[in-house]
Amino acid sequence: MNDIADYLNGLSTEIVETELQKCCAAEQWIAGMMELRPFASDAEVLKCAQSVWESLSEEDYLQAFAAHPRIGDVASLRHKYVNTRQIADDEQSGVREVSEDVLTLLAERNRVYFEIFGFIFIVFATGKSADEMLAILNARLSNDRETELSNARAEQLKITKLRLQTIGRPK
Repeated sequence: MNDIADYLNGLSTEIVETELQKCCAAEQWIAGMMELRPFASDAEVLKCAQSVWESLSEEDYLQAFAAHPRIGDVASLRHKYVNTRQIADDEQSGVREVSEDVLTLLAERNRVYFEIFGFIFIVFATGKSADEMLAILNARLSNDRETELSNARAEQLKITKLRLQTIGRPK
């Protein structure tokens, strides 16, 4: 089946751009994807997404990262994790109640991360608990900027591909 390809190929230019923007906000990524349309298959959509992403500049990557909400306060984190028990077990296996201590540390470490690297912490969060996110964040704080930019790029690509696989489907 070619659900993603058929969906994207069947939309007007303006709507495709809007749909792609939901997957990745880097303008050059969207432009590159538009140039490669129409897509022959879902696999081609994902291959093109990666190819275009890997061709971008640091400025483009930073533009994509900036479109994510910056987690800087406990209230936003509490809201993010409030419904984790309602998410399917296969997506959030092992999720436990999130303690205020973990939320406070996540908010603090996110601020530190931004101060060190100049962009927000990007991680493919699907299936990860708040504790796991904190461990990943703590581990990545010791990286140099080049390594961390590479990590963030790889995580953003995972996010983009997941979002592409869900566009056009009822929420």
